[in-house]
Amino acid sequence: MSTVTMIKAVINGIPVEVEQGASILDAARKVQVNIPTLCKHADLAASAGCGICIVKIKSSRKMLRACCTPLENNMEIITHDPEIVQTRRTVLELILSNHPKDCLICGRNNDCELQKIAADFGIRNDRFDHILPEIPVDKSTGTIILEPKKCIKCGRCVDVCQKGQDVWALSFIERGFKTRISPAGDIKLADSPCVRCGQCSAHCPTGAIFEHDETQKVWDLLQDPDKICVVQIAPAVRVAVGEGFDYPVGTNLTKKLYALLRRLGFEAVFDTNFGADLTILEEAGEFVERFAHNKGPLPLITSCCPAWVDYLEKYYGDMIGLFSSAKSPHEMVGALTKTYYAQKKNIDPAKIKVISIMPCTAKKYEISRTEDMSASGYQDVDVSLTTRELIRMIKQAGVDFKNLPDEDADLILGDYAGAGTIFGATGGVMEAALRTAYYNVTGENLVNVNFTAVRGLQGVKETTIDVKGTPVKIAVAHGLANVKFVMDKVQEAILHGQPVPYHFIEVMACPGGCVGGGGQPYMVTDEIRKQRAKGLYDEDASARVRCSHDNFHVQQLYKEFLEKPLSHKAHELLHTHYKSRPLYVK
Repeated sequence: MSTVTMIKAVINGIPVEVEQGASILDAARKVQVNIPTLCKHADLAASAGCGICIVKIKSSRKMLRACCTPLENNMEIITHDPEIVQTRRTVLELILSNHPKDCLICGRNNDCELQKIAADFGIRNDRFDHILPEIPVDKSTGTIILEPKKCIKCGRCVDVCQKGQDVWALSFIERGFKTRISPAGDIKLADSPCVRCGQCSAHCPTGAIFEHDETQKVWDLLQDPDKICVVQIAPAVRVAVGEGFDYPVGTNLTKKLYALLRRLGFEAVFDTNFGADLTILEEAGEFVERFAHNKGPLPLITSCCPAWVDYLEKYYGDMIGLFSSAKSPHEMVGALTKTYYAQKKNIDPAKIKVISIMPCTAKKYEISRTEDMSASGYQDVDVSLTTRELIRMIKQAGVDFKNLPDEDADLILGDYAGAGTIFGATGGVMEAALRTAYYNVTGENLVNVNFTAVRGLQGVKETTIDVKGTPVKIAVAHGLANVKFVMDKVQEAILHGQPVPYHFIEVMACPGGCVGGGGQPYMVTDEIRKQRAKGLYDEDASARVRCSHDNFHVQQLYKEFLEKPLSHKAHELLHTHYKSRPLYVK
C-alpha cells in the first residue's frame, strides 16, 4: 500500500496540512481562505492564464500564481495584503479595458464571474484606455452563440473542447493583443467539428459563449390563442433548476415544476421520463433481438444524446450500424403528443406546439434534424429550452416558485417509472435498459433492480452482468474523450476480426451525463454532479414502479396505439436513422 505524503504549511497565519501535489489554491480553500480566480475551473487543469490568484511567500517579494503552484513544506503564504490586492485590481482593470460594457443586455448579466469579481473589487473607473476589438458574433450553429469580443482569454472553453471532449472545434488564433477564440482556420462554428454539446458555454466565465436564447419565442407561442402549448421536462432539469432559487444542490422539484409550468400558461404538462420509459422498451427490444436472436450486430450502442449522435456521424460513420435507432425520449413524447394525444383529445395537431425543457444545448440542434423527426407530419418538438432559459422565464413570470403547491403531470404522457428518472445520470440509461432487457430475456423482474456498477463518475465503467447464467459485457462512458476510448476499443476489435469487448454500451457527451449538461446552471463540479445524480437515484429508489415495462400508461399506449415494441408503427414514430457526415463543412 502506497503511503500518502502530507505537506504542512501556513496560510495567513493559519496552519494547513494537505497531500503532496496540492496547489496553494487548494490548500487555501481548505482553511476557508478565498483566493479569487477567473481562469481556474474545478474540471480543468490550472492554466495560470488570468493572474488574479497571485500570492506571496513570506520573506520574498516574488508573487506566485496559487492555482498552479504546488504547496511545499513549511511555506508561509500571504494571500491578501495591500500590494496583492492592488495588483489584482490592476489585472482586472486591464481585462476590463478590453471588454464590452454592455452588462445590462448581456446573457450572463448577474451570472458572470468577471462581473462579480469586478464588483467585489469595487472597480468604478476606467484607469486604462478602453480598446474594444470589432469581432463579429457567430450564431451559425443555432444552438451556441460565440461572441469573441467578450472573451477574457482564460482558455477554459479551448481546454474543455480539446482535452475534455476531444472535439477540437475551438482554439486561440492570432497573437498578442489580437488573440481570440475561434474555430481553427477562422471558419464558422457550424462548419467546424463542433458537436454543440455546450460544454464550452458551461465553462465560460463570461458571455463570450452562450446558448441561443429562445425564451421570447416560447412567450409568443403561449400568448397565441390559436396555439395549444404542451411542455415536457427532462430528468436532469428537476434536480438542477432549484439552484437558480437557492435550493440545496440536487433538490428534486418535479411536482413544483409541474405547477409552475401550468402557471406559465401551458395547457398540458408531460414528462420526458415517460419518453425515457418508452425508449427503454424500444432499446431493450433491439438489444434482445441482437443479443439473444442474432438479428443485428453487437455491441448495441444506446444513448439519448444528440451531441454524441453528431460526434458519431462525424468521427465514427463506419459504426452507425451499431447504434440504436430509437429516438431520444423528448422526441418520442413530441411525436406522440401530435398523434396519440391529439387523437385522444380530438385536437388538430397543426395547432399543437411542443416545448421541451432540457439540460442540453444540443437538443436545439436535434429538433431541427430532418431524419424522421417529423413522422407525425409535423416537427416532433418545436422549441427546446435549456434549464438556464427556464430559470430566466420563471423569474420573468413573477411566480413565487418556492411557495407553489405540488401538482401532478398529465398522466397520459406524464407518468413514469423510476427507471425513467435515472436517465439524467451517466449509467442511468444502461441501468434502466438492463432492468427491462433482463425481463425480456427471462420473463421475470430482477429481485434487486439496482446496477450500482454502472453508477458514479468514473470516466469509463466496464462490467459484466449475469442474465440467468449468460454473461453480458457492458460499458458506460461519459465525456467525449472517454467515449472515444471505448469506441476505439470496439473499432480495433472489428478491424482485426476479434470478438468485440462489449455487448451493450451507453454513451453521454457531457461529463456526468445530463446532470452535467451544457445547458445546466453554471459552475458545475463533480460534487455538484454527484448531488444532482443523487436526487434522481433517490426518486428512483422511492418509486412505486421501478421498471419501464411496468409503467401502466406505457402499457396502455402500446395496447391502444403502438401495438408492441419495434412494431411498424413504433418504428415509424419512435425511431430515426443516421448518416455519415464530414468533419468540416465546406
